[in-house]
Amino acid sequence: MLTSRSHDLTADDRRFLESVVRQKKADNLVARRANALLLLDKGWTPETIGDALYLNEETVRGYWRAFQSQGRSSLEMKDYSKREGHLDAAQEAELAAHLEASPPRSTNEVRAHIEASYGESYSRSGAIKLLARLGFEYRKPARLPAVADEEKQAQFICNYEALRNHLELDEAILFADAVHPEHQSRPAHGWFRKGAKPAVKSTSGRQRLNIHGCLDLETFAFQFVEAERICAQTTRKLLEKAEGAHPAKRVIHVFLDNARYHHAKVLKPWLEAPERRVKLHFLPAYAPHLNSIESLWGVMHEHVTHNRCFDDFGEFTEAILTFFRETLPGNWHNFRDKITDNFRVISHQNHQLVQW
Repeated sequence: MLTSRSHDLTADDRRFLESVVRQKKADNLVARRANALLLLDKGWTPETIGDALYLNEETVRGYWRAFQSQGRSSLEMKDYSKREGHLDAAQEAELAAHLEASPPRSTNEVRAHIEASYGESYSRSGAIKLLARLGFEYRKPARLPAVADEEKQAQFICNYEALRNHLELDEAILFADAVHPEHQSRPAHGWFRKGAKPAVKSTSGRQRLNIHGCLDLETFAFQFVEAERICAQTTRKLLEKAEGAHPAKRVIHVFLDNARYHHAKVLKPWLEAPERRVKLHFLPAYAPHLNSIESLWGVMHEHVTHNRCFDDFGEFTEAILTFFRETLPGNWHNFRDKITDNFRVISHQNHQLVQW
């Protein structure tokens, strides 16, 4: 129980606390603690101080006990004459321009630059707050194709939308591609309790499953061929399956990339046969983002391989084939927002290319 005699301050402590209260740049919490201690020294009760400062009276008592045992350090005082983050507006603008021209990999690089250029010392948390205030955020660069022909991309999108918007009832559009999932675990982000050390077991195998598939975005019908390797023969088998799955369609438009097996000469006689109903449309070079089936491969990995370890290749293969045979047709409505034909032109000019 605090009494009027139990909270007397020394003259030196009193002057120190009064200087804290009068500090214009003092932290609000620090100033409130100092104020509470000075009021106790004047004879105010913890209850009265609590009412005046909107504090719990036990909190006020805790301030006093901490000051008695820890002294001035209990206020968590900082040196406000030279506080962290002491860069003027011109220095901050100069720093922002430097960081934009030469993006740093870590806050350590930022802190080192500030120390060398301005003689100021920042903690890691202080540097993070400064970067946020200057409009920077920590993120991973997007992966762009080495060559991005904007004109060809724009023309492809224009032609595709014209075809889609004027598609006849006896026509269909499919997207085709090959995927080669490797028998290996894929660590992925997730929420874990702080301090935990999440891990995923890895396998020693390097076997790959080769799948050649085509997808109809209207119905999410998916045909595929599994083979030891993807080649002209698997391309033909896939296109034959596409025709068989769409018996009522007069024309089946198939969009696919420029892989060599898609252009194989041995396919030409088959493609030019009078009864042929498939018509191939090739994507611009280095433009996988214009093939909707690429998103399907990402969804497959998300549901099958992320943060999962399969002990043997057979189990791995069965899990992936089950996704295509059962999960996809049974839950395709849930995937519509992730697998679309909302195409856009990718331009190097719209990005800041990073070279570390």
